[in-house]
Amino acid sequence: MSETRGRGRPRKDPEKPARWTPPEGWSRLVAWVSPEEKKALKHVAVEAEVSVADLVRSLAGGLAAGVIDVEELVRQVRKGRQVMEKIPTLFERDSSFRVVDRPRAECAWVFEGEGTPTEKLDGTNVRITVRSGLLVRVEKRRNPSKSQKLQGIVDGWYVDTDEQAVEDKWILAAARNTDVSGWPDGEHPCEALGPRIQGNPLALDDHLCVPFNLEVPAYRDVPRSYTGLRDFLAELESRYAPGHLAEGIVFHHPDGRRAKIKRKDFPRAA
Repeated sequence: MSETRGRGRPRKDPEKPARWTPPEGWSRLVAWVSPEEKKALKHVAVEAEVSVADLVRSLAGGLAAGVIDVEELVRQVRKGRQVMEKIPTLFERDSSFRVVDRPRAECAWVFEGEGTPTEKLDGTNVRITVRSGLLVRVEKRRNPSKSQKLQGIVDGWYVDTDEQAVEDKWILAAARNTDVSGWPDGEHPCEALGPRIQGNPLALDDHLCVPFNLEVPAYRDVPRSYTGLRDFLAELESRYAPGHLAEGIVFHHPDGRRAKIKRKDFPRAA
C-alpha cells in the first residue's frame, strides 16, 4: 500500500505566484563558496533572523548608504586574502616538482628588490583570536581535497579546532602555551610548532604558536637570484632556533603580497 503524501506548506497569499519577482533594475549576483563558508553565512543569517540573500543585500545596502565603513571592510577582505591564499613559490617547477631558473611573473616584485624576507617556519598553519589579552578561539587550516581542486577550489580556509579531536591536541597545546597577553585584539595567523608537530625540525622543547604579523624573524642581505637563493638556503641558520637550518624564506610586500622559497624546492646536488 503506497503512502499518501500530505500537502506542502501553503503560500501566505494563494493569489500570488510562488516565484518571487525582483524589482525593476535589480540583478542577480552569484558566487561559489565552500561548505564551511556557506555554513558561516547561514549561522550569521540565523542569528539575524534573515535569509542569506537578505544578509548579503544588507551588506550591499550598508555600503551603498555609507553605513558600513568601506576602508575597514576592504582592510578585512585584504587581510583574509593574505591569510588564506596559497603563497606562490618564486620559481616555476619542472616535472619532478623542483624549481627551475624561471621566475614566476606574479613574483616579479621580489626580483626587483621589493619586500622583506622573513624565516619560513615549518609547522602547522593556525589562526588565533585574541580579546583583551586572552585566547578566545583557535582555528586550523583546511586545504581543498583533490576533488575540490578539480572543481576550481585552490585556496584553503580556516575551521575551528575540536577539543575532542586527537589530531587537534597539539595545536591546542601550542596555542595555550603561547603568551598572548601583549597581543592586540584580533585574528592572528600563526605557525604552530613543537615536539609533536611536523616532526619538530627545529628541535623545540615546548609547543607554541608564532604569529606571522608580530614575531617572525627577518633576514637582511638575502640574494634574489636562483643560484643565490639556492646557495643561501643550503646553509641558512634559523633565527628562531639557532643551530638548525631554516626551512626557507617568505618575502612580504608592504601591500600584502607574499612569495616563498624553500630549501627543498631546489634540485638535490648531484
